[in-house]
Amino acid sequence: MKTKKGFTILEILVVAVFATLLLVLFFIQKSNIDAMERDEDRKTAINAMYYALEESFYKENGYYPETISEENLKVIDPALWTDPFGINLGDPLSSYSYDPADCKDGKCKEYTLKADLEKEDDYVKRNRN
Repeated sequence: MKTKKGFTILEILVVAVFATLLLVLFFIQKSNIDAMERDEDRKTAINAMYYALEESFYKENGYYPETISEENLKVIDPALWTDPFGINLGDPLSSYSYDPADCKDGKCKEYTLKADLEKEDDYVKRNRN
């Protein structure tokens, strides 16, 4: 009796389903890792803004600004002003926000910096002085 060489349709189907499951798991993990990386980038930017406000701006002026930008916080890398999707701080769609409080004549006593994260709760920094 002759034996036929090759695979049955059932064997090919099982391998195809298994390969599909592996690809789906890979892309889900990749998506999670990418989101966590974007969250870390957001935290880095908020920390840079926070330390620039505290160690540079407040020490020189004795108050916090009503708005922050490249003009009044020159010590920050310009790339940090845009979120991972390329949207600038101050734009309504940005994942970054700066909210000053207790302001008079453009001089504020308090502020809140916030980044909207994808995989964690919002990352918030408040003035320390």
